[in-house]
Amino acid sequence: MIRLKRAQAKVFRSKARFRVLVAGRRFGKTFLSQVELCQAAWGKGRLAWYVAPTYKQAKRIVWKPLKDLTRPYWASKPNESDLRIELITGGTIALRGADNYDSLRGDGLDFVVLDEYASMAREAWTEVLRPALADRLGRALFIGTPQGYNHFFDLYEAADEQPGWDRFQYTTEDGGNVPQQEIEAATHELDERTYRQEFQARFENLTAGRAYFAFDRTRNVRDVRYNSNLPIFWTLDFNVNPMASLIGQRDGDPVYVLDELVLPNSNTWDAWEEFLSRTEAWISQVPLRVYVYGDATGTGRDTTASRTDWQIVKQSFGRYGERFRPTFRVPNSDPRVKDRVYSVNGMLRNQAGEYRLLIHPRCKELIKDLEQVAWKTDPNGNTLSDVDDSNKNRTHLSDALGYMTHMEFGHRARSGERAGSFP
Repeated sequence: MIRLKRAQAKVFRSKARFRVLVAGRRFGKTFLSQVELCQAAWGKGRLAWYVAPTYKQAKRIVWKPLKDLTRPYWASKPNESDLRIELITGGTIALRGADNYDSLRGDGLDFVVLDEYASMAREAWTEVLRPALADRLGRALFIGTPQGYNHFFDLYEAADEQPGWDRFQYTTEDGGNVPQQEIEAATHELDERTYRQEFQARFENLTAGRAYFAFDRTRNVRDVRYNSNLPIFWTLDFNVNPMASLIGQRDGDPVYVLDELVLPNSNTWDAWEEFLSRTEAWISQVPLRVYVYGDATGTGRDTTASRTDWQIVKQSFGRYGERFRPTFRVPNSDPRVKDRVYSVNGMLRNQAGEYRLLIHPRCKELIKDLEQVAWKTDPNGNTLSDVDDSNKNRTHLSDALGYMTHMEFGHRARSGERAGSFP
């Protein structure tokens, strides 16, 4: 027997032809979608679609669980190439992607789920899927987590006034699928705005105005000092002008930025020499533990000579084995800009009101970054998901900081020990 949680059941029982569900992460939207699809396709000749932002996402998110749920009712083995399931009642469920929405034209639909509608083009609904429902008087369910005040917000607002529409808004906690301790943990990992969006299903402007909105000079700038009992970290943004990096320490969750290295018209060799100079006073008889972070593209880019940036850094540490014991924490590819920014904001001030990122006043360029870097806008004034790098002196140090914070504190589904923790 299929059982829905209380909030899910309320959405399921709604008789409205068009429903909009705004919900926090792990609310149970995918399971609700599967149940809705099964009911909608339960009849001869009926056709129900699950549409995700991309075809690959549709397959990754729902294909396997949907097959498991419908297995007792298969008319034949599911079509793996077309992601289609024929039911014994004569109905059909199919998975589709909205990334090439023009290719979806032609079929008449009885029901469609638009999952993460905020990440789709508005036209996928207005030009293709809405007309596909017309001749069969088909129904639609829009589901997703907010992504600012975009067309998903407009749809949610309009649903309150249009006949035949219904809307719902539930937090992650309302879904009953996430343990309370995990929700509590998220308040310590995420900044206030991101937490409200991701877990409380609130519409927030995360990519408008100042990128590092959580920075407060009076709370995040402190006279932090080197602690000989802790390892240091060095995090780099490989750039020629300026070559930028930061030196700091971690004491569990708190992060202390001790110094910044900003070298105009420079290269990786110069950055290494400056790192040696800045850390010389901390060297003792025992090699200094160093955790190294930075720009993943340094593995393929050459700012100096025949070697890549990371080859230079690693070879330089190798020549000073008596001084340093390095550990490299460099991903295979860089995280998205907005994910790095969110991780920094979560350290500057999280939902629990904690300031876990403290910066020495000498780091003047980093402080300028955190106060001045803004989100980029297009010619029409629409906010983009990238930061404005038109000022050649800005973004480099905050990028370097973001590589470190995202690697160690970026919010992710956790199981067991969290990757990247210091010994």
